[in-house]
Amino acid sequence: MNDIPVWTRDEIESPCIRVCVVHPEAGICTGCYRTTDEIAGWSRMGAKERREIMAALPDRAPLLRKRRGGRAARLARG
Repeated sequence: MNDIPVWTRDEIESPCIRVCVVHPEAGICTGCYRTTDEIAGWSRMGAKERREIMAALPDRAPLLRKRRGGRAARLARG
């Protein structure tokens, strides 16, 4: 077996889960919860900025809560 060390990058991985749909009202991706600016700039960000974004992502999930019942529920309320 070869004992050559493998070069690895010391950076935070992307939170992308390949569900890339930007919510029209919230302006964030429904898969990873990042804004389009954060997604576009991710590869140029430093580790500190990426960590800050990663820490904020769980708080963004409630922004995407769906209404239940669709059109029928809206008509019943109106």
